[in-house]
Amino acid sequence: MFAALDDVSLDQLFRTARSYNAFSGEIDDATLHRLYDLLKFGPTAANSSPARFLFLRSQEAKQRLAPALAEGNLAKTLSAPVTVVVAHDLDFHEKLPVLFPHADAKSWFEGPREGRHYPALLNGSLQGAYLILAARALGLDTGPMTGFDSAKVDAEFFAGTQWKSSLLVNLGKGDEGSIFPRSPRLPFAEACQIL
Repeated sequence: MFAALDDVSLDQLFRTARSYNAFSGEIDDATLHRLYDLLKFGPTAANSSPARFLFLRSQEAKQRLAPALAEGNLAKTLSAPVTVVVAHDLDFHEKLPVLFPHADAKSWFEGPREGRHYPALLNGSLQGAYLILAARALGLDTGPMTGFDSAKVDAEFFAGTQWKSSLLVNLGKGDEGSIFPRSPRLPFAEACQIL
């Protein structure tokens, strides 16, 4: 086991980290590779790793995304250095012989695609959370969003695949003036039990 992270690190990852609504800066390819190389180590069931990540950096790519965005998410997304479309692959099980060679895990998920929807969404969402934490660990600010039409995103970017979008995450240097006062969180007594 490692020692607990210091308070500065915990603040960066959780306590003072915020979801931003305006961004500046630039993010190079090397940083996006570092980001993935961190997040990919987060655990998923049977190491299934169903998340797929589409990094939109060009204005042309952002304009393709624009028709799918809720009005309140349009300006911040078009101005962010990078927007990540977090998707999950409904045929993730095809990679299991490589990702989980200890057992015939592929057979656990064979059958109709509908039967893979829940594990793909659940584990892909975990990987979306790892993306946010990895970005913060690398000094990037984030702005996760679900305010978009996933069917439009899938038709525009993932036609002919079994990738389904579930989350958008803007990345960059967050503008402090774009955040709202922190909303409350439930206290331990309301959210947790110890048995």
